[in-house]
Amino acid sequence: MPTLHRWKFFRAGGFDQVKLETGEDFVELETLDQKLWVALACPAEGLELDRRTIQLIDRDKDGRIRAPELLAAVKLACTHLREPGDLLKGRGTLALAAISDATPESKILRAAARRILDNLGKAEATEIGVDDLADPVKIFANTAFNGDGIITELSANADAAARAAIKDAVDCFGGEADRAGIPGVGQATIDAFFGELDAYRAWYARSEGAEGARALLPLDEGGMAAALAAIERIRAKVDDYFGRCRLAAFDPRTVTLLNRSEEEYLTIAGQDLTITADEVAAFPLAQVAAGRPLNLKNALNPAHAAAVDELRRAAILPLLGERAELTEEDWATLKARVAPYQAWQAEMPSLKVNGLGAARIRELQGSGLRTTLAGLVAADNDIAAEAAAIEDVERLVRYHRDLAQLCSNFVNFKAFYGGAEPAVFQTGTLYLDQRACKLCLPVDDAARHATLAGLAGVYLAYLDCVRKATGEKRQIVAAFTNGDSDNLMVGRNGLFYDRQGRDWDATITKIIDNPISVRQAFWAPYKKLARFIEEQVAKRASAADAKSHTALAATAATTVNLDAVKPPEPKKVDVGTVAALGVAVGAVGAFATGVLGYATGIFRLGLLPTLGAIAGVILLISLPSVVLAYMKLRKRNLGPILDANGWAVNAKAKISVPFGATLTGIPRLPPGARRDASDRFAEKPIPWKPVVFILVVAYLAYHWSLGSFDRLLPEAGRARTVLGAWFPATAPAPAPPAAAPR
Repeated sequence: MPTLHRWKFFRAGGFDQVKLETGEDFVELETLDQKLWVALACPAEGLELDRRTIQLIDRDKDGRIRAPELLAAVKLACTHLREPGDLLKGRGTLALAAISDATPESKILRAAARRILDNLGKAEATEIGVDDLADPVKIFANTAFNGDGIITELSANADAAARAAIKDAVDCFGGEADRAGIPGVGQATIDAFFGELDAYRAWYARSEGAEGARALLPLDEGGMAAALAAIERIRAKVDDYFGRCRLAAFDPRTVTLLNRSEEEYLTIAGQDLTITADEVAAFPLAQVAAGRPLNLKNALNPAHAAAVDELRRAAILPLLGERAELTEEDWATLKARVAPYQAWQAEMPSLKVNGLGAARIRELQGSGLRTTLAGLVAADNDIAAEAAAIEDVERLVRYHRDLAQLCSNFVNFKAFYGGAEPAVFQTGTLYLDQRACKLCLPVDDAARHATLAGLAGVYLAYLDCVRKATGEKRQIVAAFTNGDSDNLMVGRNGLFYDRQGRDWDATITKIIDNPISVRQAFWAPYKKLARFIEEQVAKRASAADAKSHTALAATAATTVNLDAVKPPEPKKVDVGTVAALGVAVGAVGAFATGVLGYATGIFRLGLLPTLGAIAGVILLISLPSVVLAYMKLRKRNLGPILDANGWAVNAKAKISVPFGATLTGIPRLPPGARRDASDRFAEKPIPWKPVVFILVVAYLAYHWSLGSFDRLLPEAGRARTVLGAWFPATAPAPAPPAAAPR
């Protein structure tokens, strides 16, 4: 019967979290009930972890990492490492000896790691690092074979014919990039290349042999191509010329019209003409007359003289012989000589290899290079398994460095609650209002994020961050878990440092108000009372100021118009008004007497009862606020904040009051610092010490005069008051009553 793995747990955030301390813990992780995991999924973006590692774990490329994908990564690492416990080291290099050879897959992985180092020129190296795998193109930059089934000129090595054939295939078909980014060809391209060579040869075979050569190629292939090109260039104008000559022979009256009228020449006569002027390109090739041959050297239309000369040299001379004039019969013969070649060219299949030419195509077909290139492809495919394992080598090396860190932010939240290093979801530190907020997370949409994050019970501030030098912008949310909120408001500016140490200008744009600390809750009622009094005093002062200004204005107006204003009649004293004033004064006096009476009553209780009463009053005022705030602070939960970022948090990750104090630092003078308290611009302080001293002395004197201190002494030791000793009673003490007679 298999032995069950004995898990260890630690408690943080108000719940139990599994410890990952040994390689066996990672091996058995898939057997751990996922109800005990802290998170079940997290976004691939916004994590302070190597991006390439995240991409390798996210196998389905959906932008999220879920528990099964993390388990697959852990399983791959544990399978191919001799000691799974090496994951806890978090090193960026992996010794080849640390790769297991227990399975065929592990052996292939180890051989692939060795090949990578060899390709990089590190044949003596015994460790492979993340930097060695950063550029896959560099790994195969100078290798003949890389297992992708694509061969390049490097694959042919010293075989010049094979290298040339690969180059021809790449030129014709565009090529495919191999793992090193070098253009090459695969087996499919090789088959297509030689297939087109066969098709070209089948078409070209018609021109071979004596009969075919005489019919299609009275000249060599290049000469025929040049002759046909020269004929096609001027064919339309020569046909037009002989057509006009036939029309002139039919009716001599049309000669003038066929050669264009003088008026048509007048329209261009006043312009600057060139030998190829477009103005005369539409005119006849030469002067038209019945039965006149075309003079090949003289009296030609300047716009077409060069084309006629090319016709003479490239077509007439090699096919008909030297001629000064070209008759219509010669022209028909010339076209007939090139017609078979022209028809044959029209039947040429549209192939990508046509540009190579017949000679090169014949050379390639008879060279046996098709078999040679196929052999090179087979040799490349022989190491396909080893080359494919290169990505798994990258996975293993990156997992060796980063996987334990991710697990400490996914399976448990050791990184967050341990405090040794920030969690992967903490994106930096915000400095604002003499505080350093370490719990900062990236945000895409503050309004949407706040809908869920507001349930966390944490005081949250959303900020826009900008780096004006580069134009970069981002949004973050910062949790304030220590201090108070008196000086936090929308629009305040701070400085944000990301995990790379870059600084950003940060401005508060939105606040979710929740209690920050018990201290803030204790003083909250008094601050509210002070604000209320300030507001009321400000209102009264404003009203009095307005009334004063009104009265002053009325007095000024009366003074200016004194001669025009009749003096007011003296008002009689209203008895009701006097009575009302008396009642008001009496009420105020009664209130003052009541307050004084209560205070005197408290003072008469004695020193300790008086202090207790004062403390009770303070507690009576502050206790409800403190209790309510404490209850809310105990409910602070990290889960909604992370869930709003796309996490699937599987536990109630509490932020207790002591732990919250560690997430937001408040200013403290460094050890050994000296503080100069003098401030020449400071406001004059209230002399609290003399005032308190006078009040204490008066309080003690009052109780001494009443003998209240005797109650603090034992019954037998009570003494007469000092005032009683100084002022004894003048009347004799009454005699005790006589005993009643029996």
